[in-house]
Amino acid sequence: MTGRPPSAALTEAVREAVLGTPGVAFLRPGVAELLRASNPLTRTAGAAAALGTSSRSSGVRVTGGDGEPWNADIRVVLRRGHRALDVTRAVRAAVTEALLGPTGDGEPPRVSVTVTGRV
Repeated sequence: MTGRPPSAALTEAVREAVLGTPGVAFLRPGVAELLRASNPLTRTAGAAAALGTSSRSSGVRVTGGDGEPWNADIRVVLRRGHRALDVTRAVRAAVTEALLGPTGDGEPPRVSVTVTGRV
């Protein structure tokens, strides 16, 4: 699968769809964000931009396009009191809608939701 990388707007639309789902506390930070947070010299947004990374898309990976179906890998932390099954189904539906809307592709995307914790 060597589809084109998604636009920043598409990744942001997926991120917003996930964060707007009831029961989602936040997206799981990646290793780069965890390491960056432990270093006091790189705690600024400017340092993240200089490194070419963004914590805003952390926990969301979207691939595909150019005739291939979209694939979304989502990693979330849930709020206590919400059933993981219900939240993951809602996240999957929200991400599917976010990917089908802007792209206009008729083929449904493959959405993988991983719950990494609860708060």
